[in-house]
Amino acid sequence: MSNTITFNELRRIKDALPDGSMHKMAELLNVSPDSVRNFFGGDHIKAKAAGIHYEQGPDGGFVSFDDPTLLMLARKVLEGHNIKY
Repeated sequence: MSNTITFNELRRIKDALPDGSMHKMAELLNVSPDSVRNFFGGDHIKAKAAGIHYEQGPDGGFVSFDDPTLLMLARKVLEGHNIKY
């Protein structure tokens, strides 16, 4: 699995997640829900999420992750709910 996707794809994944998914993922990974929201491009706490890198480019630019665990988990949630993003 690639550690790089477009920003717009990241937002489509976030928008497709069922209600309550961010809280469940945060609980599972032992991080705050705001950290999960920031992973998906939010700005809910002052500190930016570490290990996420943005580059300008087409389709909103590119986002790469040092640790794609949360991205993989979000995709599994969508697959489990049979949701296409």
